[in-house]
Amino acid sequence: MSGAVDHQALFSRLNLLNEDEERRLSSAATFSRQGIRRHTEEKTGYRQQFALDADRILHSRAYARYIDKTQVFCLIENDHITHRVLHVQLVARVARTIGRFLRLNEDLIEAIALGHDIGHPPFGHDGERFLSELCVEYGLPAFQHNIQSVRFLDRLERKGRGWNLTLQTLDGILCHDGEAHSRTLHPDSAATFSDFETRFAAKQADPAYPLYPASLEGCVVRLADTISYIGRDIEDAIVLGLIHRADIPKRCRAILGDTNGTIVYNLVTDLITASSVPGPNGQGSQPAPAIGFSEEIAEALAELKTFNYTRIYLAPETKKPFPLIRDCYSALFRHYLVKLQEKCQLQVDLMSDMDRPYLESQPPAAMVRDFIAGMTDDYFLRQAAVIGCPIPQKK
Repeated sequence: MSGAVDHQALFSRLNLLNEDEERRLSSAATFSRQGIRRHTEEKTGYRQQFALDADRILHSRAYARYIDKTQVFCLIENDHITHRVLHVQLVARVARTIGRFLRLNEDLIEAIALGHDIGHPPFGHDGERFLSELCVEYGLPAFQHNIQSVRFLDRLERKGRGWNLTLQTLDGILCHDGEAHSRTLHPDSAATFSDFETRFAAKQADPAYPLYPASLEGCVVRLADTISYIGRDIEDAIVLGLIHRADIPKRCRAILGDTNGTIVYNLVTDLITASSVPGPNGQGSQPAPAIGFSEEIAEALAELKTFNYTRIYLAPETKKPFPLIRDCYSALFRHYLVKLQEKCQLQVDLMSDMDRPYLESQPPAAMVRDFIAGMTDDYFLRQAAVIGCPIPQKK
């Protein structure tokens, strides 16, 4: 058997894949040929643009660290409680199902979904809040995990070179914001990297600045994020004895169901039915392309979100470990900042194993932020213990 590779034949197959995609997908989908990279790559191989993005994210060091990042519940001795790595996989699966029925680009959907939470620091949204307070205290913009996701993938991975992901993938990650409640999303165009940088800077300066994905695929991931966590968090809370199934609001149970599987199915079915997406070649009479829920389902989902926040996310039992974790954040930030200012040699990736442009352009506080944001939960606690911080224990 010959070991020679017929590259011309592979590129011909790539062209056939692209042509098939353009015949099959919605006229409002993002086609793989449209992928724009910040830096031109002479040889991109025979994979389609967004499939390549998904592979690069999957093989990033930041993706590997998803494995030990809190989703909602932390320090629990139960291997069946959701961690961040499972959440992003669930988002990818839910979003791809929606994208398949709406004839959107599943590769772009997968890339956005896999990368959307990579910037989350240790211990979820509470950790994000603690790190944000420290950033502001030390003269940095408020910390936002979507901003940090872009930083990791575009500017920190590969010793500061980044993965050179497409504009469309980075935009979807920046604009994912699954915590915001939206009934319907319309794409908000960002045609160039200059547009993207303007949006990035506006969001970094003002966390309340509203951003909407530039693609229908990004809109799908943003709503699939909510679909993926809302029922799953309820199941975890029931396992931990925080709530009972009968506690779910009666109207939500009647409309959405009272199990994660039923909730996901009903939300996905409604989203597919209520969204406005033209067929291939603009087939069908459609209003402006949009991804969204029907009014009844959107209202039930909003009520269920309120229930989750009140009974799960803000519950005293959920918050118990966080006073000690907050103290650890403060102590570690100050410790690393002092060490950097003293020019101590630290054997940690984002402070000593980066290219010169990063080391010369970033103030010490930004380097500390990047390092702590990349930690897993366990590594964070080990480092806190090394400098003498009391740390919470698993239960």
